[in-house]
Amino acid sequence: MSNTIMGLFAKSPIKPLEEHIDKVQKCCEALVPFFEAVFNSDWDEAAAQRVVISSLEKDADKMKRDIRLNLPSGIFMPVERTDLLELITHQDRIANKAKDLSGRVLGRRLEIPESIQPVFMAYVKRNLDATQMAREAINELEELLETGFRGREVFVVEKMINKLEAIEDDTDSQQIQLRRSLKALEDQLNPIDVMFLYHLLETVGTLADQAQRVGARLELMIFKA
Repeated sequence: MSNTIMGLFAKSPIKPLEEHIDKVQKCCEALVPFFEAVFNSDWDEAAAQRVVISSLEKDADKMKRDIRLNLPSGIFMPVERTDLLELITHQDRIANKAKDLSGRVLGRRLEIPESIQPVFMAYVKRNLDATQMAREAINELEELLETGFRGREVFVVEKMINKLEAIEDDTDSQQIQLRRSLKALEDQLNPIDVMFLYHLLETVGTLADQAQRVGARLELMIFKA
């Protein structure tokens, strides 16, 4: 793995970051079948999907460590090493959040009230739209590098970052709606479960929040170039 990473860095310091965000997105996408299993109270299937999420998160974490160890620090780097290290950290936190929230739901076998399941799934998927948009923006880094962070490619990436911010705003609105719906159900639910459900809504929302941080870090790199 290390030899592969070194070979990639010999060509570009960017490619490993793109591969890492691809792995992170796969980890996040596994949340959809995970929550589908939760909706059906199929805890065996939820556990199987949790294994998938955990495995992908571990893969992403190993990639992060390899990148940190092998990232060149010479004067010929087209972008600052510290910026790339910050970028990989923010990317990796997205996968960490996916792993954490799936573990908490499975560990408690937390039931999602049937009446809010459709809106909740829409909320999850909108957060995944944000992580996907962050992935698409990072996958433009190679083009940015080739153009010296100038020209039309900068406009393309900035447009993606703006769209990412709009998606994150959507997730905030969806979270507010879900909180209101959950409040109306509080009397019908176990109080401890209610507490966990509110926390779940907040944790799912951190996927979009963290994706936006990836976009913000990328935007800073463009401005500094």
